[in-house]
Amino acid sequence: MMSISTETKVAKLLVNAQKALGALPADILELGTLFTEAGFELALVGGPVRDAALGKVPHDFDLTTNARPEKTQELLNTWGKTWDVGKEFGTIGAARGQLVVEVTTYRTEEYDTSSRKPVVAYGDNLEGDLTRRDFTVNAMAVRLPQMIWVDPHGGLEDLATGTLRTPVTAVQSFDDDPLRIMRAARFSAQLGFAVTEDVLAAMRDMAPRLQIVSAERVRAELERLIVSDYPRDGLELMVHTGVADQVLPELSELTNTVDEHRRHKDVYEHTLKVLEQAIDLETGPDGKCPGPDFILRFAALMHDVGKPATRAYEPNGVVTFHQHDIVGAKLTRKRMQALKFPKETIKAVTKLVSLHLRFHGYGEQSWTDSAVRRYVTDAGEQLQRLHRLTRADVTTQNKRKAARLAHAYDDLERRIDELAAKEELDAIRPDLDGQQIMDLLGLKPGREVGQARAYMLERRLERGPVDEQTAREELLEWWNNRTR
Repeated sequence: MMSISTETKVAKLLVNAQKALGALPADILELGTLFTEAGFELALVGGPVRDAALGKVPHDFDLTTNARPEKTQELLNTWGKTWDVGKEFGTIGAARGQLVVEVTTYRTEEYDTSSRKPVVAYGDNLEGDLTRRDFTVNAMAVRLPQMIWVDPHGGLEDLATGTLRTPVTAVQSFDDDPLRIMRAARFSAQLGFAVTEDVLAAMRDMAPRLQIVSAERVRAELERLIVSDYPRDGLELMVHTGVADQVLPELSELTNTVDEHRRHKDVYEHTLKVLEQAIDLETGPDGKCPGPDFILRFAALMHDVGKPATRAYEPNGVVTFHQHDIVGAKLTRKRMQALKFPKETIKAVTKLVSLHLRFHGYGEQSWTDSAVRRYVTDAGEQLQRLHRLTRADVTTQNKRKAARLAHAYDDLERRIDELAAKEELDAIRPDLDGQQIMDLLGLKPGREVGQARAYMLERRLERGPVDEQTAREELLEWWNNRTR
């Protein structure tokens, strides 16, 4: 029985839904009429319905029907352009102008214990289809075109109380589709909801079942978790249930670095704090680091994963983590490759992890202009993210130390801006290009041209830009000394 407070929240959600669904495109209602007049059912289902209750006008149109895929495609062909987005799983895609829909036949779905692919069986009624969905907040529907709300599993109440619960037992739900274990963590991060004890226990007991799910599907859920509004909630749930042991064991390993003698900070808690602080430093869409930024966030999450492997105790009791930046970058690359991330994303994240310590020491010893140039050059396209990761990495409770580090980084950014105004720091190149080098030295393309270019780049970083005549003299002097 709902409390008065919950009843009030549910009523508000229904008002939200009425307003949001009132803005549905007329083409969607027309599609509902098309199916109904042909003797079939059609309903808006899942995330769009949940979001409508949260006051968001649906822009994704996931629809479900009792029509079989062949009949669905036949009807959709009279409405717009269609394609077989996933016909083997009962889904047909269609578009009319800029409006895109996916229509899926009512179904049940389960995994063979040795297979990565679901076995699909079609259903005949909407309530049965909703029962097979992942969580009650996603097991709500609106029949079209009548706009009848369908909620057989109390999804609105769970939405009102911020609860993630499965329509059937969590064990049955996760056995049908083990990816739902990851989706529980993702929705926790996306909605800020708490899972029930039933879901919590099933996640813990069934986490190894994620091994039968493709790396690409797991990665997609992890990406969506990281860029959600509450990623810490989802990550902590993954670690607490052992899901991280299967998906991101480097994060779980950080919990083992807790030092009972308090000789160093809790690396796990520090990491989650750095993630939160990095998110706070993201900018709006027109800023230098628009959020949500997966690359920045994931680099923050992985920046210290090299610490467990590099922890050492000095004779005086001091704890060190020498080269944990380099080790961490290697571990990050290996994990991201295993999860099938795109190469450019891996390159960006690992660069940030490998460079996150570069700034330290700037406050104690002023850098030369050459050192500043190298910092910018090494960061390359990741400079703005590196600025934010470095600042986020300060979690000390010592206000004086925090202020000193912030002041030092302010000074470094000021120097970068000053040099950039003079030297085009964002695109540092040798003062002579490859063709000029070949013409001056009488060379053809090859190893020696590469060596000469590397020398000129080194000179450019060391002393800044010079005029072409000076650069030619430097190159000739190097070449003559080199070939004696």
